[in-house]
Amino acid sequence: MKNKTLAVWIALLGGALGLHRFYLKGLGDWVGWLHPVPSALGWWGVTRVLDYGQDDKLSWLLIPLLGLSIATSCLMAILYALTERERWNQRFNPGLPAQASAGGTNGLTIAALVLALLLGTIAFMGSLAFGFERYFEYQIDEARKISQ
Repeated sequence: MKNKTLAVWIALLGGALGLHRFYLKGLGDWVGWLHPVPSALGWWGVTRVLDYGQDDKLSWLLIPLLGLSIATSCLMAILYALTERERWNQRFNPGLPAQASAGGTNGLTIAALVLALLLGTIAFMGSLAFGFERYFEYQIDEARKISQ
């Protein structure tokens, strides 16, 4: 029996590592095993900024991967939270009746939904802002080099 509220919280807290996919589809889910790759690359970008400073161009490409990975896991949490009970049970609990309580929504589901909206927006907009800021700063530096 796959509980919708638990799946939403797992997607919110551990979705960047693919934990929600392992909960819903098992350890044999190959897409779940791909989730940690962009997260790890993004963390590597964060450590590169800490080690080499903000002028490290490789970190400019890597850090947005972490933000997009977090935003994607929050999007999955939102989709899970908004799934109707009948559809949830049909997809993840096929042996249970359509009105089984495992697919129901409660206060914890709504709280996770609100947090997913908040964190997902912050992660997505933050990664876009960081990436665009670094890109335009690079363009300005290159234009200065050409003009000299």
